[in-house]
Amino acid sequence: MKETFDFVVVGSGGGSLCAALALRAAGKSVLILEKAALVGGTTATSGGVMWIPNNRYMKEAGIPDSREQAIAYLDAVVGDRANMPGASRQRRLAFIDAAPKMIDFLVSQGIRLRRLPSWPDHYRLPGESVPGRGVVSELFDINRLGDWKTKLRPGFLPLPANLDEAMELPNFKRSWAAKRVLFRVIGRALADKITGRQRVTAGRALQAQMLHAALKAGTEIRLNSPVKQILVEDGRVTGVLTQKDGTDWQIGSRLGVLINAGGFAQNQRMRDQFVPGTSTAWSLVPDTDTGEMIEEGLRIGAAVAQMSERVAYQIALPPADRPKPATMQGDMSKPHAIVVDQSGVRYIRESGPTVDFCKGMLERNKTVPAVPSWLVIDSQYLNTYMLAGTMSGSKKPQAWFDSRFLRQADTLEALASECGMDAAKLQASVERFNGFVRKGRDEDFQRGETAYEVSAGDPLHRPSPCLGTLEQGPYFAMQIYPGDVSTFGGLVTDVQARVLRADGSAIPGLYAAGTSTASVMGPVEAGGGGSIGPTLTWAYLAAHHAIAAIA
Repeated sequence: MKETFDFVVVGSGGGSLCAALALRAAGKSVLILEKAALVGGTTATSGGVMWIPNNRYMKEAGIPDSREQAIAYLDAVVGDRANMPGASRQRRLAFIDAAPKMIDFLVSQGIRLRRLPSWPDHYRLPGESVPGRGVVSELFDINRLGDWKTKLRPGFLPLPANLDEAMELPNFKRSWAAKRVLFRVIGRALADKITGRQRVTAGRALQAQMLHAALKAGTEIRLNSPVKQILVEDGRVTGVLTQKDGTDWQIGSRLGVLINAGGFAQNQRMRDQFVPGTSTAWSLVPDTDTGEMIEEGLRIGAAVAQMSERVAYQIALPPADRPKPATMQGDMSKPHAIVVDQSGVRYIRESGPTVDFCKGMLERNKTVPAVPSWLVIDSQYLNTYMLAGTMSGSKKPQAWFDSRFLRQADTLEALASECGMDAAKLQASVERFNGFVRKGRDEDFQRGETAYEVSAGDPLHRPSPCLGTLEQGPYFAMQIYPGDVSTFGGLVTDVQARVLRADGSAIPGLYAAGTSTASVMGPVEAGGGGSIGPTLTWAYLAAHHAIAAIA
C-alpha cells in the first residue's frame, strides 16, 4: 500500500460527508475519493430534501409523529416484497430508528437545518404526515469554503431563497404573500452583494455546509481520483486502487471502504440491461453517475437487487441551448392541463408521485405508444403558470416553436394534427376531463385528492388547486418523458450498511449507501427526500459500525 487511512469513502455525495464527520468525531482518519473535478455529487444539484421521520424539527413545531406512525406508513407504502431485499422490514426499522439520530448528530457538528413548512408525504395511507417529514439546509455562505468554493458542484437555484420560498415566487403577480416573499429574497440578494456574502440554497447549501464541516474536522478529500478497483485480501476489503497524478495508487483502509458513488443513470449500457426503454438523455444527474462501483461490487461477489427501480421524474427536453432536461411534475399538477398518450387518450393521474407517473407511462407504452406522452394545455394555463422553467405569460422562446418543442394551434383538432394524435380521441379526452372539472371530481384518476397533490397544484385556484378546464384557445402541447434523478437499485446491504453476498453473508470491510445500493424505499419514494434522507442515514450507520467493529 502506498498510503493507509482508517476509512476510505468512494464518492463525495451527502452520505460520504456525513460518514466522514462521524468517523472524524471518533478520531479516525478519513479519505474521500471523488472521480469528478467537483465535490458534492448529485446531492449538490438537488433540492437537498431529506425525508426524516420523527425528527427534532417536527417536535419543535408540535407536529405529531412517532416511530410507530412512521413504521405504519412505510409498511403501508413499501410493504414486504421478496424481490426487494433493500426494502426489507428490518432495514425499514433500522432506517426509521437511525434517521433522527443522524440529524441530531449533524446538528451537533454545527450543520444548520430546518423543517420544510409544508411538504406532504406522497401517499394517503396510514401513518402519512400531511405537514411532511422533510428537512433541508439553512442558507449557507459558500465564501466560507475558501479555495473549495470553486470546487463545489453548482446547484439548480441561483437565488438566496429557501425551497418553500422558491415555490411561492412564481405567484408574485397574483398574490401579496408571494410579493412579500419576492421582496424578502431580493433584500437578501442585495444584502449579500453589499456584504460580499454568497448564500446558496437547497442541495448545494447542504453540501456546502457538510463540506465545510468535514474539512474543518480534518477530512482529506481528493478530486479527479477515480477508484478503479476494490482491494480484497483473504475475503476482506482492505483498500482501493485509485489514481494519483495520473498513475495507479493503492490506498489501504483499516476499518473499511464505503461506496457512495451514485447509481447508473448515465450509463446507457446498464440502462438497456436493467431499465430497458429509458435513456441517459432523460436524466437530471451529473454525467459521472455511471455505475462502475456497482459493477466493481459485483466483481468481488456482492449481490445486487432492485435494478429496474429509479428515482423517476417526468421531464421535457427543451432545445439544445438548455444543458439539462426541464422538470415537469409541478407543471403537470396545475389546472388547465392534462397528459395524453400519442393517440390522444388521457390515461394517468398527472399530479401523482413522480415514480408512479413514470412507471405508468412506461407501462402504457407496452400497449399504446406513450413515450413520449403529450402535456396538453390551454391559454389559461400559459398565461398563469410557469412552463418548463419559464415564467408565466404567452411569450415563449421562438426556438421552442421553431424546433417544435412547443406546438401551438387555435383548436384542439388542429393541435391533434400538429402532434400526430387522433383528433376525435383528444377532443373526447378534453371534454371528459372538463366535465369532471365542472363536477368537482376527477372520476377517472382522482387527481388532486391527496395532500401531496394539492401542495403541487395552485393554492390560489378555486375550488380545486389541481382541476381546471381546457377551453380557451390557442392550445399548446409539449412532449413529456419518464426521466429520473438517479437509479434506485444496486448493491444489497444489511441493517448496518454492510454489503452482502448472494448468500446473505457480509463482505467484511465493505459498506455502501445512497443510489449505489438497493433502496430502502423499494419501488416508491415515500416522500420528498426519499433518496437523500436514507443516503445520509445509511452512511452514518456504516461509520458507526466500522468504528464499533474494531473497538
